[in-house]
Amino acid sequence: MKDLGDMFKKAQELQAKLDAFQEELEALEVTGAAGGGLVTVTLNGKGSLRRVAIDPSLLSESEREVLEDLLVAAHADAKNKVEARAQEEAQKMTGGMGLPPGFKLPF
Repeated sequence: MKDLGDMFKKAQELQAKLDAFQEELEALEVTGAAGGGLVTVTLNGKGSLRRVAIDPSLLSESEREVLEDLLVAAHADAKNKVEARAQEEAQKMTGGMGLPPGFKLPF
């Protein structure tokens, strides 16, 4: 029974770490860029868009399509960075738990 008690204790510890991790993700901000920095977007750790910055040179009607494409690219860049950071932190938290390969946290 000691093993079962240890398992429950580890599960509780992991839950506490996950709760703290969720709070950290909410506060985390990651910026993605496109067009050599002409467009930047900032996301929080959960992928919610926080800010958009657009270089004034792109604010003409003739550059509208370019601007739209750059916004999408900058958002994708920031989202990839958020996902990589979240996965990195989850790996640190669960390093000694022996979770199967490909198991992703947070759920």
